[in-house]
Amino acid sequence: MAYCKNCGSVIEDNAAVCSCCGTAQTTTPTVVDNGGFGWGLLGCCIPLVGLILFLVWKDTKPKTAKAAGIGALVSVIVAVIFYILSFVIGMAGYYVAY
Repeated sequence: MAYCKNCGSVIEDNAAVCSCCGTAQTTTPTVVDNGGFGWGLLGCCIPLVGLILFLVWKDTKPKTAKAAGIGALVSVIVAVIFYILSFVIGMAGYYVAY
């Protein structure tokens, strides 16, 4: 049993138009957008996937897209810091040896 979104009268569950007032009954599917930790973790482990998910979901699932995007961003920042530290430690070892 469903109710009209305009006048509130009882209508059929799959009715496209209310029989009392004639208002079209549109049904929009509910999108679950909880911004789960798992999507952020996936974005952190595989930054390219996090970036793609961010770009695909930014309009329909903004919280989940943000989690995946932040995960990808954190992964890239950690990788850059790791490479800089590796370079600095490698150069320090080079100069100590000579």
